[in-house]
Amino acid sequence: ILRRLAQNREAARKSRLRKKAYVQQLESSRLKLTQLEQELQRARQQGIFISSSGDQSHSLGGNGAMTFDVEYGRWLEEHNRQINELRMAVNSHAGDAELRIIVDGVMVHYDEIFRLKSNVAKADVFHLLSGMWKTPAERCFLWLGGFRSSELLKLLVNQLEPLTEQQLVGVSNLQQSSQQAEDALSQGMEALQQSLSETLSTGSLGSSGSTGNVANYMGQMAMAMGKLGTLEGFICQADNLRQQTLQQLHRILTTRQSARALLAINDYFSRLRALSSLWLARPRE
Repeated sequence: ILRRLAQNREAARKSRLRKKAYVQQLESSRLKLTQLEQELQRARQQGIFISSSGDQSHSLGGNGAMTFDVEYGRWLEEHNRQINELRMAVNSHAGDAELRIIVDGVMVHYDEIFRLKSNVAKADVFHLLSGMWKTPAERCFLWLGGFRSSELLKLLVNQLEPLTEQQLVGVSNLQQSSQQAEDALSQGMEALQQSLSETLSTGSLGSSGSTGNVANYMGQMAMAMGKLGTLEGFICQADNLRQQTLQQLHRILTTRQSARALLAINDYFSRLRALSSLWLARPRE
């Protein structure tokens, strides 16, 4: 990630050196430039994603986000049903074989939400980043479209005792590697934001309407759009980290411990959703 961002910064530096030639090239293609400007205006009004080649295959403000919200609601409903089944099995002291089937089902269902998020990231990555599909309290703890694996592991450790020495080492190593991966992704996002700011602040932002100013403006937008395209990669890597953390934790724990972990994770997020409901329903003076 960092290597790619470094390459992007180097490309941006070289692009500034070729600025005069680039503007002259755009000026010689006035018809194409006018078309690009019209497409950009439509993008602002309709929320259509336009790549540097003018592709309009993705909608940022419409069906992608709405469809995901509906599918997430259905996913959450099924997740709650599975968790209730798991809770009853744990409370009734079901055997490991029966418990394993239910636990594996919950894990497979988690894979489904990551698949849904991967799909919507292609259509509306900002919807995932903003957390508008989550409740207000959940959004407070949102990191790159989801939970921080390292923080979740901290919450779970005390609730999974007693753990064997080998399990403690495994969970500790998993937490450390998750933290390192999160730090790398966070640094990558900071570098991307800085690079994007530099791109948008380069040159004159005046609105005199001259060909040179329009060409410079369109050049900035094309470069900025290319950089925004990396956001999807950050979201997918963050979700991949979350998914791998759940799977590795599952492998470290026994079946019964995995069941307790899944219940603890669900209870935590359920309380955040309940807190949001209480907050929204509070009396306002």
